[in-house]
Amino acid sequence: MNKLRVAVFVSGSGTNLQSIIDHCENQKIDAEVIAVVSNKSTAYALERAKRHNIPTIVVESKKFKDRREHEAEIIKQLDIYKPELIVFAGYMRLVTPEFIRHCYNKEKNLPGIINIHPALLPSFPGTDGYGDAFKYGVKYSGISIHFIDEGVDTGPIILQQTFPRYDSDTLEEFRERGLKIEHKLYPMAIQLYAHNRLKIEGRYVKILEE
Repeated sequence: MNKLRVAVFVSGSGTNLQSIIDHCENQKIDAEVIAVVSNKSTAYALERAKRHNIPTIVVESKKFKDRREHEAEIIKQLDIYKPELIVFAGYMRLVTPEFIRHCYNKEKNLPGIINIHPALLPSFPGTDGYGDAFKYGVKYSGISIHFIDEGVDTGPIILQQTFPRYDSDTLEEFRERGLKIEHKLYPMAIQLYAHNRLKIEGRYVKILEE
């Protein structure tokens, strides 16, 4: 089968990007990262991309007066690469409904953007899932991978996996346990998308048999 063309959006260090690249290069998933996009020129994730000869697109959000102008420039540069799926991997920007519609995958009849969140949605949405869950005193937390819609961490959930919080945990230990799951779960979701095994029924994402 043809490999799924994936563009990864990043704002930070890019550990999930690295996991996705490794899974692609080791042929563990039927996908290829065709571009890495960032709104920050200082994001270390860009260095990870360059080490693997992956094209990078940097469109700094602070240089644009509004979100739509920023997204228009991203679209202009990204469409050249013809991505089939956009993967948000620590991309710290909300996107407009227009951008979401532009990225819709008509061939698969699925949203064209997925995101990872470090909590069991709908609990603890927002920018600090690990910290919010830890401060709340959860016994178990988890990782959620979901489609992007017009809300904040409200899109239909593709995959979730739980992990425990131990009495002796520091926040950093708690976060590290979650990151290990992130690095395994995100490639799994990309593979499901590549193999046409996802179907949305209402808000529920059904995983189809191979």
